Amino acid sequence: MNKYLAGLAVLGIVGCHKTQAPVSYEAVPVERRNVVVSASASGAIEPVLTVDVKSKASGEIITMNVQTGDDVKEDQLLATIDPRIPRNSLAQAEANLQVAQAQLGNANAQLARSDTLFKAQAITQTEYDQARLDHANANANVIKARSDLENARDRMNDTKLRAPLAGTIITKNVELGTVISSPTTDVGGGTVLFKMANLDTVQIRSLVDETDIAKVQPGLRTTITVDAYPNRPFEGLVLKVEPQATVQQNVTMFNVLIRIPNPNHLLKPGMNTEVEIHVGQANNVVTIPNAALRTQRDVASAAQVLGLDPNEVQQQLAAARQQQQQQAPANRDSASLGGGTARRDTTAAKPDSTKGAAGGNTMTTPDGRTIQLPPGVTEAQIRSAFQKRMSGQELTPAEQNALSAMRQMMMRNGGGQGAGGGFRRNQGDPTSYIVFVLKQGKPTPVPIRTGLTDLDYIEVVSGLTEQDTVLVLPSASLVNAQRDMQQRMRNFTGGGLPGVQQQQTQQQRPQATTPARP
Repeated sequence: MNKYLAGLAVLGIVGCHKTQAPVSYEAVPVERRNVVVSASASGAIEPVLTVDVKSKASGEIITMNVQTGDDVKEDQLLATIDPRIPRNSLAQAEANLQVAQAQLGNANAQLARSDTLFKAQAITQTEYDQARLDHANANANVIKARSDLENARDRMNDTKLRAPLAGTIITKNVELGTVISSPTTDVGGGTVLFKMANLDTVQIRSLVDETDIAKVQPGLRTTITVDAYPNRPFEGLVLKVEPQATVQQNVTMFNVLIRIPNPNHLLKPGMNTEVEIHVGQANNVVTIPNAALRTQRDVASAAQVLGLDPNEVQQQLAAARQQQQQQAPANRDSASLGGGTARRDTTAAKPDSTKGAAGGNTMTTPDGRTIQLPPGVTEAQIRSAFQKRMSGQELTPAEQNALSAMRQMMMRNGGGQGAGGGFRRNQGDPTSYIVFVLKQGKPTPVPIRTGLTDLDYIEVVSGLTEQDTVLVLPSASLVNAQRDMQQRMRNFTGGGLPGVQQQQTQQQRPQATTPARP
């Protein structure tokens, strides 16, 4: 048991010594690429138009000419219904028409004779009127017989069920020999024989989270992937955004209708899809990996990982930002002289670096903005408090009060950009970050401005060129966790178990001896 514990302790101590080695980083060159920002959604393929095919004729199905999956043309024969009853009705209608026509002939002759006799005053007015009435009835019987004949022919034609449109048979609900009912006589709506749709163009009703719906608008390009073709994306366009929200498990989402060309009918109704709606795109822009970005809060820990002095890093960043601020007015002046829209107000007074509009002190933020400080709070107190907080040091009571007063002033100002000069960032401005760049073989912090990101790479608006190389470091939380694990192991072993410590010492000597068992 003692040997087993000693072996575990050796592994723990050896592991601790390994984690004490300098943390490796990856040098990645800055390069140009396309950045596409997408809103993710999911949905299922569905036809644009689906038609339930029913038969106007009732009876037994005697022929079935199609099956599910068949592509049919408009007016193509799908099935045949038993035609015996419609055929008999058609023959009866034809005979009724012949009788009506014969009766009309007799009525015409009788009306002609009555007209002659009435002029000769051989018959009375009543008899003449009766002859005219018989002629009108005979003519009406002919018209009715012709109408019945047309209806009988239609019922006869209805026994041959034809496709109402060009499309694909999606489902088939009946088989050969099934007796169906007609929707014209059945109050239940009749029997649905087939369901068909045109699959040349399909659509998706995808659910988009409400946080992304403001970026989605009709006409945006989309990329659709399905499990059946994982390596073949399909392209589509956003047709419209439904105005009514849908709540699923306390998450508010909106239906977005997407149309997809499907000429080869590879996309089948019901397929589950993953949709990427391209809400933003930047082509051929300078990019770096997202993992290379550092914020002002974790730049100190990153400097420690690289073996740099955090205070020296802060001084380098301040000098770099000051240089960027000095270059910004020159760029605006050159834009104005060049006929650009940017103009510089020469009558406005320059803001004092120590006194604000409200009479209190001011300070310049890392991204170049001047903000108002609470009364009695200096810039040195704020910067010292932030640096101690980032490095994990304990704050003095004065520094804690300064940060508390700063926080209260920001809450009163609502974080806006009014008289208090809060921290709200203009949503149209790029985001500020810090990266470590290799300059003359030494890691150097550089403040940058960024734009679009696809969560893997991010667009660099300013601060870097294609000749630069950035450093990708492990996350600060990972490094801190490793260090905490080392300290806990040291505390647990008390600097190492005596027997194990002795064994390691003796193994390093030229002549090793067997250690005493603890």
